[in-house]
Amino acid sequence: MSDQKRTVSVVIPAYNIENLLEKCVDSVANQDYPKELMQIIVVDDGSTDGTGKLADKLAEKYDNVIALHKENGGSSSARNIGIRHATGEYIGFVDSDDYVDHRMYSTMLAAASRYNADMVQISRDEISEDGQKMADVVIAPKEPCIVTTKEQLKSLLLHTGDASFCTKIVKRSYFTEKYMFPEGELNEDFYLMIFMLGKVNKLVVLPEQYYHVFYRLGSNSRRKKEDKDYFPSVFTDIVRNSDVALKLVKDEYPELVEVAERFGYYQRLDYLLHIPVSKMKNDNIFYQNVVKYIRHDLIKILKNSYLSSKQKAYLCILATAPRQIRKAHGFYMKLRDRKKEFSE
Repeated sequence: MSDQKRTVSVVIPAYNIENLLEKCVDSVANQDYPKELMQIIVVDDGSTDGTGKLADKLAEKYDNVIALHKENGGSSSARNIGIRHATGEYIGFVDSDDYVDHRMYSTMLAAASRYNADMVQISRDEISEDGQKMADVVIAPKEPCIVTTKEQLKSLLLHTGDASFCTKIVKRSYFTEKYMFPEGELNEDFYLMIFMLGKVNKLVVLPEQYYHVFYRLGSNSRRKKEDKDYFPSVFTDIVRNSDVALKLVKDEYPELVEVAERFGYYQRLDYLLHIPVSKMKNDNIFYQNVVKYIRHDLIKILKNSYLSSKQKAYLCILATAPRQIRKAHGFYMKLRDRKKEFSE
C-alpha cells in the first residue's frame, strides 16, 4: 500500500497545558501529509484551566481534529481513551508540551510502506525552556536501520534506546485490551514497549530529528531546585518496571539476563540519588527494599560487566549507609556552591 493511502491517528493527551497546547496541535495539524488521511485526537484529561475550551477551539479550527473530555486520570488513561477512538491504520502520540516537524508523519509512513514495518521510530531532540537545543538523550542513527526485537530491548536496558511512543507510529491492531498503557503509573511507555516489541514484525529507526521534546520544569519527572522534598513517583515506577523487565527477559530472552540485571541496579541507583534525604526513613518500605536489594546483590553488582566502575562504586558506597552518604554529599555540594559564589 502506498504511504499516501495509509491513515494515521495521532493522540495528544492534555492536562492544564493551555499555554503550549496550540503550538503542539498546530504542528501536528500542519503536516505535509494529506489531512483526510490524518485523525488528530486531543484528549482533555479533566483540566482545571482553559485547556478544555482551547481543545474545542482547535477542533473547530481544523477539520481533522476532534476534542474529547474526561475526568482526570493521568496521561495513560487519556492515551487509552484516544486509542479507543482512533480509526487510523497506524497510531502515533505527541505529548502536549512538545511539537513536531511538518514532515514527521509523511516520513514515517513512507518508511512503513518501504520496509513493510509495523513500527517506525523517528529521532528526537531536546529543547530547553529558553529555546536552546540540549544534548541528545538518544543518538540518532546516520541512516535508516531495521532493528530486531532483541537489539531494541537491549538498547532500552542499556539506556541507549528510545522507549517513547511519541517518536513512533505503530499499527493500531497491536493496541488490544491486553496491550494498553498502564494507568496510574509513570514510565508507562517503557512498560508497554517491552511487551509490544515482541509482537511487531520489525522496527525501523530513522535519522531525522523531527520530534521536539520541550524540556519543561515542573513536569512529572523534572523538579525545580526550590522543591527540595518533591520526589516524582517516576523514580519508584522505574524500579518496579525494572523488575518487570527482568522477569520478561528471564522468560523470553535469557541471553540478556545480565543486561536486565544491570538495568535494575542502575534504576535503583537513580532512585537513591534522587530521593530526598527527608524521605530516607525506616518506615519508607519501598526505600528500605531498594537498599536491601542492592546489599543482597553486591557481589553480582561487582561482577556485572555492563556496569561502569563509577556505577559500581556508587552502588557499593550507598549500600553501606545511604542516608549518611547522601547527607554528606549534600553538605559537600553546598560548600562547593558557596565557594563558587565567593570566587565570582
